[in-house]
Amino acid sequence: MIRFRLGLADLAATSFAYSPLQETVLSLRMWGPHASRMPHMRGAFTGMRPVFEQLDHELLTALVARRRYWVPDLLTPRPAVPAPDIRAEFAALRATDPALLGPDLEQTFVPLGEPVPPRLATGLRDPAGLLAEITDALEAYWDACLLPLWPRLRSLLEADLAYRARVLAEHGAGLLFAGISERLTWQDGVLSIHRQGPGAGTTADIPIEGRRLLLTPSCFVDGVSTMLGHGAPPHIVYTARGTALLAEQPDPAAPHALENLLGRPRAWLLVLLAEPATTTELSHRLNVTPAAVSQHLSVLAAARLVDRTRHGRHVYYRRSTLGAALCLAEDDTPPAGS
Repeated sequence: MIRFRLGLADLAATSFAYSPLQETVLSLRMWGPHASRMPHMRGAFTGMRPVFEQLDHELLTALVARRRYWVPDLLTPRPAVPAPDIRAEFAALRATDPALLGPDLEQTFVPLGEPVPPRLATGLRDPAGLLAEITDALEAYWDACLLPLWPRLRSLLEADLAYRARVLAEHGAGLLFAGISERLTWQDGVLSIHRQGPGAGTTADIPIEGRRLLLTPSCFVDGVSTMLGHGAPPHIVYTARGTALLAEQPDPAAPHALENLLGRPRAWLLVLLAEPATTTELSHRLNVTPAAVSQHLSVLAAARLVDRTRHGRHVYYRRSTLGAALCLAEDDTPPAGS
């Protein structure tokens, strides 16, 4: 168990962010034996394999531990701002002290009973050269594989941040943390992560002491995790809400009575909006123009069937309580003649 001890000032300073670099590194899990743990992304990554294999895939896959899919802390630093630019993150990674790389790799692999992979062990003869090589490979991987997916990933991550802010404002820290993961508990000023795997039977107490706890959603974790080094700035990574929406899905099915009431396009939208989404994402899902989606959303909003939430430059729509009740009522409607 890992226990973060937060005073009132620490709790008030706790914040959320997302990181394109974090998503780039964590997505490397999709190329190994752990891809089955993230079925929502398997279709997209299977289609990208020919592109991935043209990159330095040997180096990239070596960065993920095979037993527990750990990755080096050094490559997933805490983002300095809520929504960092990926190029700035790569620049910061290049400027990292290369002397930190060797201990960080050992911390990633050795506790799992794995040796540091040969490609990385050999590169450590020149830590600065290896760090540059890793950063170059990650940047090429971002450009070729992650960048095409980024609009949808970013939309989902930003929707998660908007939702967490709403839960915190309406229900407080207890429900906020409880809603992130069943492995995360909050009691008497202590936020606990119930660990699995190596070290699960030990307890580490980490006082925040003004260092600001940061939580970041990810599309490439299944649960909740933190940095491997307990001396690192406090940082918790958790599964973003709605990752199932990233899977390729057929057109949504809406109950016939709901279609008769609203019309098929608006009924489809209401079904999709069980999770927050932007106009652009909805237009992609339904293969229609954003203008058409916007028109239907305006009607649904005027009828108070959907709510709007702004996060930065983006507006997210989600079924309102009334809209959710309408969908539930239609789902429960018995067939004619029953």
